[in-house]
Amino acid sequence: MLLSGELLEEIYAELHRLAASFLRNERAHHTLQPSALINEAYLRLVEHKTMPAVDRAHFMRQAARAMRNVLIDHARQKRARKRDHSLLEPTLDQTIADFSPEEYLTIDNALSRLEVWDPRQAEIVELRFFGGLSVTEIAETLSISEKTVKRDWAMARAWLRTELERQGS
Repeated sequence: MLLSGELLEEIYAELHRLAASFLRNERAHHTLQPSALINEAYLRLVEHKTMPAVDRAHFMRQAARAMRNVLIDHARQKRARKRDHSLLEPTLDQTIADFSPEEYLTIDNALSRLEVWDPRQAEIVELRFFGGLSVTEIAETLSISEKTVKRDWAMARAWLRTELERQGS
């Protein structure tokens, strides 16, 4: 996907909004700012030679995944610096700001298992929970109906709750 200067500015604005939504609910004094998150995600996309984006929606999905991975890696690094590696029991009713690095990793592990079971549901969780996108925005990004997003979001939340409870036992 070749980007003109005008389109690049528009996509950057969307990326900045997405990055800001990822970070909006982060803990106070997070070391990453939206621009830094975009830059790190972009470097990962380029470094790993991610499949070229077919269209705008595909590019935004790739960017959201890369941003999630940046935040997960930061949580892993923070956890590695701590001595206590105990896992807590996060729930999807909390906001991202309520999570410790250990809880981030617990959710990421559960989300990775969901991705094997149902990739679209995992992507909806990623866009909704981590990216802060609305049902309408997700439907537009994935080219599916809002009703499908709502149904998959409800099913994914139920599956993840069960999985998180199982991990907590």
